[in-house]
Amino acid sequence: FITSPEVGPLFGELVARWVDGVWQDMDRPAHFDVVDLGAGPGTLLRSMAIAEPLCARSWSLHGVDLSAGTGLPDDLGGSVVVANEVLDNVPFRWVRRDSDSAHEAWVDRTGLQWRPAELDTPVASGEFPLIERAAALLTSILAAGAERVLMFDYGARRTQTLADRGGWLRCYRGHERRNDPLAEPGRWDITTDVPLDQLPPADRVRTQADFCRDHGLDDLVEAGRAYWVDHASAPDTTALRMRSRVREAEALTDGGGLGAFWAAEWSGTSWPLLTPDPLR
Repeated sequence: FITSPEVGPLFGELVARWVDGVWQDMDRPAHFDVVDLGAGPGTLLRSMAIAEPLCARSWSLHGVDLSAGTGLPDDLGGSVVVANEVLDNVPFRWVRRDSDSAHEAWVDRTGLQWRPAELDTPVASGEFPLIERAAALLTSILAAGAERVLMFDYGARRTQTLADRGGWLRCYRGHERRNDPLAEPGRWDITTDVPLDQLPPADRVRTQADFCRDHGLDDLVEAGRAYWVDHASAPDTTALRMRSRVREAEALTDGGGLGAFWAAEWSGTSWPLLTPDPLR
């Protein structure tokens, strides 16, 4: 499946603008680290570097990919951390609650089994993900002293929303989605929509579409159109990149797709370092 950084360089430019704003808020330090958690091949970081914001003279860009064996530093003091579609891939529990009891999904040789489970809260009925490990990952980033954290993912603000609507369990392979986690085990990427109310309280939450617009998407698209008009007769690589901004903007703000993702920000200096309740 295609993620926002892979749509084109426009997403990285918008994130770079956000990082530049954080740098301004930090009183323009001479040096600070920007960490991309779940960097993969580094597409987002390359797009950010191409954007060349003012803070580029001060930043050091770092890619971290836990699946590739590169871990987060123990000390993130003064760092800015960004992550796109990371929390949905962290292992989660699949639970079901009714008026009398709670159960958790387990898999054995006979298939999917529902076993009794102890949950600490009466909130939410129905089936939903329990993302304790994702919450712990974010908690550890903030506890390590990150100045600011920005994350994008698919999901909802409330666990109850996922429990009500169903369809939050996602299985992907080759740009195709299925919802059966037992179909061809090991050959599908199993993920979940991420409920924000199970994470540490964010300082700001908006849709990805709103994030993009708030950081100058419309101006960038218009500038791209103008550049293309001026160079269409003999286009260079910059002109081709500028022309693609219209298509990229449409994909990044699509209300039925990437635009509906949540974009959440956390401040390490204002957030109390407490482990959140799984379902507060």
